Amino acid sequence: MAPQGSQAELEFGGPLARSGPARLLGPPPYLPELEELWSPWALLLCLTWLGLQAALYLLPARKVAEGQELKDKSRLRYPINGFQALVLTALLVGLGVSAGLPLSALPEMLLPLAFAATLTAFIFSLLLYLKALVAPASALAPGGNSGNPIYDFFLGRELNPRICSFDFKYFCELRPGLIGWVLINLALLMQEAELRGSPSLAMWLVNGFQLLYVGDALWHEEAVLTTMDIIHDGFGFMLAFGDLAWVPFTYSLQAQFLLYHPEPLGLPLASVICLINAVGYYIFRGANSQKNTFRKNPSDPRVADLETISTATGRRLLVSGWWGMVRHPNYLGDLIMALAWSLPCGVSHLLPYFYLLYFTALLVHREARDEQQCLQKYGLAWRAYCRRVPYRIVPYIY
Repeated sequence: MAPQGSQAELEFGGPLARSGPARLLGPPPYLPELEELWSPWALLLCLTWLGLQAALYLLPARKVAEGQELKDKSRLRYPINGFQALVLTALLVGLGVSAGLPLSALPEMLLPLAFAATLTAFIFSLLLYLKALVAPASALAPGGNSGNPIYDFFLGRELNPRICSFDFKYFCELRPGLIGWVLINLALLMQEAELRGSPSLAMWLVNGFQLLYVGDALWHEEAVLTTMDIIHDGFGFMLAFGDLAWVPFTYSLQAQFLLYHPEPLGLPLASVICLINAVGYYIFRGANSQKNTFRKNPSDPRVADLETISTATGRRLLVSGWWGMVRHPNYLGDLIMALAWSLPCGVSHLLPYFYLLYFTALLVHREARDEQQCLQKYGLAWRAYCRRVPYRIVPYIY
Protein backbone atom coordinates (compact mmCIF):
# COMPACT_ATOMS: atom_id res chain seq x y z
CA MET A 1 0.00 0.00 0.00
CA ALA A 2 1.33 3.44 -0.90
CA PRO A 3 2.18 5.76 2.02
CA GLN A 4 -0.12 8.67 2.74
CA GLY A 5 2.47 11.16 1.51
CA SER A 6 2.34 9.84 -2.04
CA GLN A 7 -1.47 10.04 -2.15
CA ALA A 8 -1.34 13.64 -0.92
CA GLU A 9 1.06 14.49 -3.71
CA LEU A 10 -1.38 13.10 -6.26
CA GLU A 11 -4.35 14.91 -4.78
CA PHE A 12 -2.72 18.33 -4.61
CA GLY A 13 -0.98 18.22 -7.99
CA GLY A 14 2.55 17.60 -6.73
CA PRO A 15 5.44 16.41 -8.87
CA LEU A 16 4.20 12.83 -9.16
CA ALA A 17 0.90 14.04 -10.53
CA ARG A 18 2.61 15.56 -13.53
CA SER A 19 5.34 12.98 -14.01
CA GLY A 20 3.54 10.44 -16.20
CA PRO A 21 5.40 7.89 -18.27
CA ALA A 22 8.76 9.03 -19.57
CA ARG A 23 9.14 9.26 -23.33
CA LEU A 24 12.39 9.22 -25.29
CA LEU A 25 13.09 12.76 -26.54
CA GLY A 26 9.62 13.81 -25.46
CA PRO A 27 8.94 17.43 -24.48
CA PRO A 28 8.55 18.17 -20.77
CA PRO A 29 4.91 17.91 -19.65
CA TYR A 30 5.24 20.93 -17.41
CA LEU A 31 7.06 24.24 -17.88
CA PRO A 32 7.50 26.55 -14.85
CA GLU A 33 6.19 30.08 -14.76
CA LEU A 34 8.74 32.86 -14.45
CA GLU A 35 7.63 33.72 -10.92
CA GLU A 36 8.50 30.18 -9.84
CA LEU A 37 12.18 30.93 -10.42
CA TRP A 38 12.55 33.51 -7.68
CA SER A 39 12.43 32.80 -3.97
CA PRO A 40 14.18 34.89 -1.29
CA TRP A 41 14.28 31.76 0.87
CA ALA A 42 16.13 29.91 -1.87
CA LEU A 43 18.68 32.72 -2.11
CA LEU A 44 19.11 32.72 1.67
CA LEU A 45 19.57 28.95 1.66
CA CYS A 46 22.12 29.19 -1.16
CA LEU A 47 24.15 31.86 0.66
CA THR A 48 23.93 29.92 3.93
CA TRP A 49 25.29 26.84 2.17
CA LEU A 50 28.21 28.82 0.75
CA GLY A 51 28.87 30.32 4.17
CA LEU A 52 28.92 26.89 5.80
CA GLN A 53 31.34 25.49 3.24
CA ALA A 54 33.55 28.59 3.55
CA ALA A 55 33.66 28.11 7.33
CA LEU A 56 34.65 24.45 6.87
CA TYR A 57 37.34 25.52 4.37
CA LEU A 58 38.89 27.76 7.05
CA LEU A 59 39.14 24.97 9.63
CA PRO A 60 42.60 23.51 10.32
CA ALA A 61 43.59 21.21 7.46
CA ARG A 62 45.15 17.76 7.67
CA LYS A 63 47.69 19.00 5.15
CA VAL A 64 48.72 22.20 3.37
CA ALA A 65 50.00 21.74 -0.19
CA GLU A 66 51.87 24.04 -2.56
CA GLY A 67 50.55 24.76 -6.03
CA GLN A 68 52.44 25.02 -9.29
CA GLU A 69 55.08 27.72 -9.73
CA LEU A 70 53.57 31.03 -10.87
CA LYS A 71 54.93 33.71 -13.23
CA ASP A 72 56.67 35.48 -10.35
CA LYS A 73 58.28 32.15 -9.25
CA SER A 74 56.11 31.98 -6.11
CA ARG A 75 53.89 29.09 -5.08
CA LEU A 76 50.51 29.45 -3.40
CA ARG A 77 49.53 27.27 -0.47
CA TYR A 78 46.23 25.39 -0.27
CA PRO A 79 44.46 23.62 2.61
CA ILE A 80 43.74 19.96 1.90
CA ASN A 81 40.58 19.49 3.95
CA GLY A 82 37.83 18.86 1.38
CA PHE A 83 37.10 15.32 2.61
CA GLN A 84 36.98 16.69 6.13
CA ALA A 85 34.38 19.20 4.93
CA LEU A 86 32.32 16.37 3.40
CA VAL A 87 32.36 14.35 6.63
CA LEU A 88 31.51 17.36 8.82
CA THR A 89 28.71 18.35 6.44
CA ALA A 90 27.30 14.81 6.67
CA LEU A 91 27.40 14.97 10.46
CA LEU A 92 25.68 18.36 10.52
CA VAL A 93 22.99 17.22 8.08
CA GLY A 94 22.48 14.04 10.09
CA LEU A 95 22.03 16.07 13.28
CA GLY A 96 19.68 18.42 11.48
CA VAL A 97 17.51 15.61 10.11
CA SER A 98 17.33 13.95 13.54
CA ALA A 99 16.22 17.31 14.96
CA GLY A 100 13.46 17.64 12.37
CA LEU A 101 15.19 19.33 9.41
CA PRO A 102 12.84 18.71 6.44
CA LEU A 103 15.56 17.64 4.00
CA SER A 104 13.05 15.71 1.90
CA ALA A 105 11.39 19.04 1.04
CA LEU A 106 14.54 20.20 -0.75
CA PRO A 107 13.58 18.69 -4.16
CA GLU A 108 10.57 21.03 -4.31
CA MET A 109 12.98 23.99 -4.19
CA LEU A 110 15.47 22.83 -6.83
CA LEU A 111 14.29 25.27 -9.50
CA PRO A 112 14.49 28.45 -7.37
CA LEU A 113 17.71 27.16 -5.80
CA ALA A 114 19.26 26.71 -9.24
CA PHE A 115 18.17 30.24 -10.17
CA ALA A 116 19.61 31.61 -6.91
CA ALA A 117 22.90 29.77 -7.52
CA THR A 118 23.08 31.19 -11.05
CA LEU A 119 22.38 34.71 -9.79
CA THR A 120 25.01 34.29 -7.08
CA ALA A 121 27.55 33.07 -9.62
CA PHE A 122 26.85 36.06 -11.88
CA ILE A 123 27.23 38.67 -9.11
CA PHE A 124 30.28 36.86 -7.72
CA SER A 125 31.88 36.82 -11.19
CA LEU A 126 31.20 40.52 -11.61
CA LEU A 127 32.95 41.28 -8.32
CA LEU A 128 35.87 39.08 -9.35
CA TYR A 129 36.14 40.96 -12.65
CA LEU A 130 36.24 44.30 -10.84
CA LYS A 131 38.85 42.93 -8.42
CA ALA A 132 40.98 41.79 -11.37
CA LEU A 133 41.06 45.32 -12.79
CA VAL A 134 43.46 46.34 -10.03
CA ALA A 135 45.40 43.05 -9.91
CA PRO A 136 49.06 43.08 -11.03
CA ALA A 137 49.85 41.74 -14.50
CA SER A 138 51.60 38.71 -12.98
CA ALA A 139 48.31 37.64 -11.38
CA LEU A 140 46.32 37.55 -14.62
CA ALA A 141 45.33 34.35 -16.41
CA PRO A 142 46.86 33.58 -19.83
CA GLY A 143 43.50 33.52 -21.61
CA GLY A 144 41.35 36.00 -19.72
CA ASN A 145 43.16 39.24 -20.48
CA SER A 146 41.97 39.93 -24.04
CA GLY A 147 40.66 43.45 -23.47
CA ASN A 148 37.12 42.37 -24.38
CA PRO A 149 35.18 42.84 -21.11
CA ILE A 150 32.48 40.27 -21.94
CA TYR A 151 35.00 37.63 -22.95
CA ASP A 152 37.22 38.34 -19.94
CA PHE A 153 34.23 38.34 -17.59
CA PHE A 154 33.25 34.91 -18.90
CA LEU A 155 36.70 33.29 -18.79
CA GLY A 156 38.06 35.21 -15.81
CA ARG A 157 40.89 37.75 -15.80
CA GLU A 158 42.64 36.75 -12.60
CA LEU A 159 44.22 33.33 -12.31
CA ASN A 160 44.03 32.86 -8.53
CA PRO A 161 41.77 35.51 -6.96
CA ARG A 162 42.27 35.57 -3.20
CA ILE A 163 41.51 37.55 -0.09
CA CYS A 164 44.32 36.81 2.34
CA SER A 165 44.74 33.03 2.17
CA PHE A 166 41.18 32.30 1.00
CA ASP A 167 41.44 31.15 -2.63
CA PHE A 168 38.06 31.59 -4.33
CA LYS A 169 38.71 29.37 -7.36
CA TYR A 170 40.15 26.51 -5.34
CA PHE A 171 37.28 26.74 -2.84
CA CYS A 172 34.60 26.64 -5.53
CA GLU A 173 36.29 23.95 -7.61
CA LEU A 174 35.29 21.01 -5.39
CA ARG A 175 33.50 22.12 -2.22
CA PRO A 176 30.04 23.75 -2.59
CA GLY A 177 29.03 22.12 -5.87
CA LEU A 178 30.20 18.56 -5.31
CA ILE A 179 29.01 18.34 -1.72
CA GLY A 180 25.79 20.08 -2.76
CA TRP A 181 25.31 17.42 -5.45
CA VAL A 182 25.52 14.68 -2.80
CA LEU A 183 23.08 16.57 -0.57
CA ILE A 184 20.53 16.96 -3.39
CA ASN A 185 20.82 13.24 -4.19
CA LEU A 186 20.22 12.39 -0.54
CA ALA A 187 17.18 14.68 -0.37
CA LEU A 188 15.73 13.00 -3.47
CA LEU A 189 16.32 9.57 -1.91
CA MET A 190 14.57 10.65 1.28
CA GLN A 191 11.62 12.08 -0.61
CA GLU A 192 11.27 8.85 -2.59
CA ALA A 193 11.25 6.94 0.71
CA GLU A 194 8.42 9.17 1.97
CA LEU A 195 6.41 8.87 -1.24
CA ARG A 196 6.82 5.14 -1.91
CA GLY A 197 7.71 3.61 1.43
CA SER A 198 11.38 2.98 0.64
CA PRO A 199 14.00 4.14 -1.87
CA SER A 200 14.26 2.06 -5.03
CA LEU A 201 17.34 -0.02 -5.81
CA ALA A 202 18.00 2.26 -8.78
CA MET A 203 17.99 5.32 -6.49
CA TRP A 204 20.37 3.60 -4.06
CA LEU A 205 22.77 2.78 -6.89
CA VAL A 206 22.80 6.32 -8.26
CA ASN A 207 23.37 7.77 -4.79
CA GLY A 208 26.10 5.26 -3.99
CA PHE A 209 27.97 5.63 -7.28
CA GLN A 210 27.97 9.40 -7.17
CA LEU A 211 28.88 9.57 -3.48
CA LEU A 212 31.90 7.38 -4.25
CA TYR A 213 32.90 9.76 -7.05
CA VAL A 214 32.59 12.87 -4.87
CA GLY A 215 34.31 11.23 -1.91
CA ASP A 216 37.18 10.16 -4.15
CA ALA A 217 37.57 13.68 -5.58
CA LEU A 218 37.70 15.23 -2.11
CA TRP A 219 39.98 12.56 -0.66
CA HIS A 220 42.43 13.19 -3.50
CA GLU A 221 41.82 16.95 -3.42
CA GLU A 222 45.50 17.79 -3.83
CA ALA A 223 45.41 16.39 -7.38
CA VAL A 224 43.21 19.31 -8.51
CA LEU A 225 46.23 21.61 -8.12
CA THR A 226 47.71 20.17 -11.32
CA THR A 227 44.54 20.49 -13.43
CA MET A 228 44.01 22.97 -16.24
CA ASP A 229 41.30 24.77 -14.24
CA ILE A 230 43.78 25.71 -11.52
CA ILE A 231 47.03 26.25 -13.38
CA HIS A 232 45.78 27.84 -16.61
CA ASP A 233 42.16 29.09 -16.58
CA GLY A 234 41.09 32.32 -14.95
CA PHE A 235 38.22 32.37 -12.50
CA GLY A 236 35.28 34.00 -14.20
CA PHE A 237 31.63 33.26 -14.86
CA MET A 238 32.36 30.05 -16.77
CA LEU A 239 33.93 28.31 -13.79
CA ALA A 240 31.83 30.05 -11.12
CA PHE A 241 28.56 29.06 -12.80
CA GLY A 242 29.86 25.58 -13.50
CA ASP A 243 31.01 25.01 -9.92
CA LEU A 244 28.08 26.59 -8.06
CA ALA A 245 25.06 25.95 -10.31
CA TRP A 246 25.75 23.54 -13.16
CA VAL A 247 27.36 20.74 -11.15
CA PRO A 248 24.84 20.24 -8.32
CA PHE A 249 21.68 20.77 -10.36
CA THR A 250 22.53 18.92 -13.59
CA TYR A 251 24.77 16.18 -12.24
CA SER A 252 21.86 15.10 -10.01
CA LEU A 253 19.53 14.59 -13.00
CA GLN A 254 19.56 10.79 -12.65
CA ALA A 255 18.24 10.97 -9.08
CA GLN A 256 15.73 13.65 -10.08
CA PHE A 257 14.50 11.47 -12.93
CA LEU A 258 14.09 8.41 -10.70
CA LEU A 259 12.00 10.33 -8.18
CA TYR A 260 9.38 11.16 -10.82
CA HIS A 261 9.84 8.09 -13.05
CA PRO A 262 10.62 5.07 -10.84
CA GLU A 263 12.52 2.34 -12.64
CA PRO A 264 12.20 -1.32 -11.56
CA LEU A 265 15.64 -2.87 -11.34
CA GLY A 266 16.38 -6.51 -10.61
CA LEU A 267 19.47 -7.81 -8.85
CA PRO A 268 21.07 -9.40 -11.97
CA LEU A 269 20.98 -6.14 -13.95
CA ALA A 270 21.99 -4.15 -10.85
CA SER A 271 25.02 -6.43 -10.44
CA VAL A 272 26.05 -5.82 -14.06
CA ILE A 273 25.71 -2.05 -13.58
CA CYS A 274 27.80 -2.23 -10.39
CA LEU A 275 30.47 -4.13 -12.32
CA ILE A 276 30.52 -1.45 -15.04
CA ASN A 277 30.92 1.27 -12.43
CA ALA A 278 33.67 -0.71 -10.68
CA VAL A 279 35.58 -1.11 -13.96
CA GLY A 280 35.26 2.61 -14.68
CA TYR A 281 36.39 3.56 -11.18
CA TYR A 282 39.31 1.11 -11.34
CA ILE A 283 40.58 2.69 -14.57
CA PHE A 284 39.90 6.25 -13.36
CA ARG A 285 41.57 5.87 -9.98
CA GLY A 286 44.42 3.70 -11.27
CA ALA A 287 45.33 6.16 -14.02
CA ASN A 288 45.11 9.23 -11.80
CA SER A 289 47.06 7.61 -8.95
CA GLN A 290 49.78 6.46 -11.33
CA LYS A 291 50.12 9.96 -12.80
CA ASN A 292 50.14 11.68 -9.41
CA THR A 293 52.66 9.23 -7.96
CA PHE A 294 54.98 9.72 -10.94
CA ARG A 295 54.74 13.51 -10.69
CA LYS A 296 55.59 13.48 -7.00
CA ASN A 297 58.41 10.93 -7.15
CA PRO A 298 59.43 9.20 -10.40
CA SER A 299 61.62 6.87 -8.31
CA ASP A 300 58.66 5.52 -6.35
CA PRO A 301 58.68 1.69 -6.62
CA ARG A 302 55.10 1.76 -7.91
CA VAL A 303 56.15 3.68 -11.06
CA ALA A 304 59.93 3.30 -11.24
CA ASP A 305 59.74 0.46 -13.80
CA LEU A 306 57.43 2.32 -16.19
CA GLU A 307 58.83 3.35 -19.56
CA THR A 308 59.20 7.09 -20.19
CA ILE A 309 60.23 9.61 -22.86
CA SER A 310 62.52 12.51 -21.93
CA THR A 311 61.46 16.04 -22.90
CA ALA A 312 63.35 19.25 -23.58
CA THR A 313 62.00 20.69 -20.31
CA GLY A 314 63.75 18.00 -18.30
CA ARG A 315 60.53 16.20 -17.44
CA ARG A 316 59.56 12.72 -18.60
CA LEU A 317 56.36 11.43 -20.16
CA LEU A 318 54.91 8.07 -19.19
CA VAL A 319 54.49 5.77 -22.19
CA SER A 320 53.58 2.55 -20.40
CA GLY A 321 51.15 1.49 -17.71
CA TRP A 322 47.77 3.17 -17.92
CA TRP A 323 49.25 6.04 -19.94
CA GLY A 324 50.59 3.64 -22.55
CA MET A 325 47.08 2.32 -23.23
CA VAL A 326 45.54 5.66 -24.28
CA ARG A 327 46.63 9.27 -23.79
CA HIS A 328 43.81 10.02 -21.35
CA PRO A 329 42.85 6.80 -19.52
CA ASN A 330 41.33 8.81 -16.66
CA TYR A 331 38.80 10.25 -19.14
CA LEU A 332 37.94 6.72 -20.26
CA GLY A 333 37.22 5.68 -16.68
CA ASP A 334 35.14 8.83 -16.17
CA LEU A 335 32.95 8.00 -19.18
CA ILE A 336 32.43 4.38 -18.14
CA MET A 337 31.29 5.55 -14.70
CA ALA A 338 28.97 8.12 -16.31
CA LEU A 339 27.34 5.29 -18.27
CA ALA A 340 26.87 3.27 -15.06
CA TRP A 341 25.15 6.25 -13.40
CA SER A 342 22.63 6.48 -16.23
CA LEU A 343 21.80 2.80 -16.72
CA PRO A 344 19.73 2.45 -13.48
CA CYS A 345 17.25 4.90 -15.06
CA GLY A 346 16.44 2.55 -17.94
CA VAL A 347 16.20 3.61 -21.57
CA SER A 348 12.76 5.23 -21.71
CA HIS A 349 14.10 8.78 -21.89
CA LEU A 350 17.25 10.63 -22.92
CA LEU A 351 17.33 12.91 -19.86
CA PRO A 352 19.28 10.55 -17.53
CA TYR A 353 21.90 10.22 -20.26
CA PHE A 354 22.39 13.97 -20.55
CA TYR A 355 25.37 13.86 -18.20
CA LEU A 356 27.01 11.12 -20.28
CA LEU A 357 26.50 13.04 -23.54
CA TYR A 358 27.55 16.36 -22.04
CA PHE A 359 30.60 14.88 -20.34
CA THR A 360 31.67 13.14 -23.54
CA ALA A 361 31.61 16.48 -25.37
CA LEU A 362 33.39 18.19 -22.45
CA LEU A 363 36.17 15.62 -22.27
CA VAL A 364 36.72 15.55 -26.03
CA HIS A 365 37.02 19.36 -25.98
CA ARG A 366 39.30 19.27 -22.93
CA GLU A 367 41.42 16.56 -24.54
CA ALA A 368 41.89 18.78 -27.61
CA ARG A 369 43.05 21.64 -25.34
CA ASP A 370 45.38 19.24 -23.52
CA GLU A 371 46.88 18.10 -26.82
CA GLN A 372 47.56 21.66 -27.94
CA GLN A 373 49.17 22.69 -24.66
CA CYS A 374 51.27 19.53 -24.40
CA LEU A 375 52.50 20.00 -27.97
CA GLN A 376 53.57 23.55 -27.14
CA LYS A 377 55.19 22.47 -23.89
CA TYR A 378 56.92 19.22 -24.91
CA GLY A 379 57.33 19.61 -28.69
CA LEU A 380 59.01 16.63 -30.36
CA ALA A 381 58.67 14.49 -27.24
CA TRP A 382 54.90 14.87 -27.37
CA ARG A 383 54.85 13.93 -31.06
CA ALA A 384 56.84 10.82 -30.21
CA TYR A 385 54.39 9.98 -27.43
CA CYS A 386 51.44 10.37 -29.81
CA ARG A 387 53.08 7.98 -32.30
CA ARG A 388 53.66 5.51 -29.48
CA VAL A 389 50.12 5.92 -28.07
CA PRO A 390 47.85 6.75 -31.05
CA TYR A 391 44.47 6.53 -29.28
CA ARG A 392 43.29 9.50 -27.26
CA ILE A 393 40.52 8.21 -24.98
CA VAL A 394 38.98 4.92 -26.20
CA PRO A 395 41.40 2.20 -27.38
CA TYR A 396 41.04 1.32 -31.10
CA ILE A 397 38.18 3.81 -31.50
CA TYR A 398 39.29 7.34 -30.62
